[in-house]
Amino acid sequence: MGTILSLKDIVKVYPNGVIANKGVSLDIEEGVIHAIVGENGAGKTTLMKIVFGLEEAQEGQIYFKGKKIKIKNPYDAIKNGIGMVHQHFMLAPDLTVYENLLLGIEPKRGIFLNTKKAIEITKKVSNDYGLPVPYDKKIKDLPIGLRQRVEILKALIRNAELLILDEPTSVLTPQETEVLFNTLKNLKKDRKTIIFISHKLEEVLEIADKVTVMRDGKIVVTKNAEDLTEHEIAYLMVGREIHFDRIPPNNKEGEVILEAKNISFVNEDNIKVLKDVSFELKSYEILGLCGVEGNGQTELVEILTGLRKASSGKIFLKDKEITNLLPREIREKRVSHIPEDRMKNGVAERATLEENIIVDRYYKNSFSGRLLLKEKEIENHTNELIKKFNIVTLSSKNPVSSLSGGNIQKVVVARELSSDPLIIIADQPTRGIDVGSEELVHNLLKDARDSGAGIFLVSADLDEILKLSTRILVIYNGEIVKEFINYEGLTGKELGPYMLGLKKENKDG
Repeated sequence: MGTILSLKDIVKVYPNGVIANKGVSLDIEEGVIHAIVGENGAGKTTLMKIVFGLEEAQEGQIYFKGKKIKIKNPYDAIKNGIGMVHQHFMLAPDLTVYENLLLGIEPKRGIFLNTKKAIEITKKVSNDYGLPVPYDKKIKDLPIGLRQRVEILKALIRNAELLILDEPTSVLTPQETEVLFNTLKNLKKDRKTIIFISHKLEEVLEIADKVTVMRDGKIVVTKNAEDLTEHEIAYLMVGREIHFDRIPPNNKEGEVILEAKNISFVNEDNIKVLKDVSFELKSYEILGLCGVEGNGQTELVEILTGLRKASSGKIFLKDKEITNLLPREIREKRVSHIPEDRMKNGVAERATLEENIIVDRYYKNSFSGRLLLKEKEIENHTNELIKKFNIVTLSSKNPVSSLSGGNIQKVVVARELSSDPLIIIADQPTRGIDVGSEELVHNLLKDARDSGAGIFLVSADLDEILKLSTRILVIYNGEIVKEFINYEGLTGKELGPYMLGLKKENKDG
């Protein structure tokens, strides 16, 4: 078994002085699934962006199948047989599957698309790799698992021999993950090589042949997966013990502090996205909501936080109605919000860490004088949060865009948890962050709960839901289809059928 990809002494320094890769050398064997794991800012994503041509290294060489190559852009990577499936799919939602698969390499009849030929090519590659797709359906009408399959086929149809998968299971149910893993195993049999980037260590050990751990821009170790455990990988990543056990519920009897009554929402296409959603959230509890993405949870969170107006129904905060209030009015009532999309709703990329931290409180006496902002107080406050939340940055005055994705997430979480909230709407609070940072966020959510806050936790990570929640709601097609109150021993695989709409009942499990 030969080496398909060889990286020699890769160095990447960003203009702000951050050294992402410090002389990284790594060999990837042909026909294996090779996982790369590490803390946020460890350099793994930057390294893979260099391999795919999204970033350019200052130093080092790349060898592919024994030949030294230059990769200046993704076209160079694809031309050499390297494909990448991004965490956020790069698909055109209003185009069909076959149009997406052949975008840029369309068979033509004159100046027009040869539709018949395009469909034939799609069917052939789909059959060859055992990855059936509805070739004539629009991407926007497909479930997440099938969209991911289209992304994989898009790389394979361009003759990719090496596939880089970035957090491929972050939005999948356990059942969809199982299908993906079967796909990857079949690709491996077909002599394809897969680089698998993930924060889910249990899945890494299940699917990978080899595991490389990165820390602080360097490689710590590369080992056979069978020679490692979750705890060992976590320790190598962060340098300390990580605890994976369920956080026990707080036994204090809380009061109802948030109540949603028959919330419905009809979108601009006249589709009823939410259908009479009702629930109560108490102080001293974490109420988990899980579901496959696109089943109404985004709209529900936006209605609860004032970013979207409900079509009908009412929301009460401690018996006072707050339905359809403005976001600032809701925040003033001590409701904090960790949004699902940190870049769209969580931060201003070009603003500094300090500006992002005080964006919801700059006008308060702590930070604002009669005419000017209190710059020293703002700087001190930001630096306290940088330390507490382990945000990797050279300065509080750097733009947020200079941080890694995981560290940007920590900026958002730091701001929201430091606002003395009564209610925390936490939507994917640990998406894209490493196990050490995840444990930190989980403990801070627990501390907020134990201080009397109520937390509405929305997550696609079922381990997170099961670890933190006092009660669990499952949403499917805009409805709450199941509530679990006593769920000791419940597993993600048991939640999956409700998330996929295969089971539906409202009684306690």
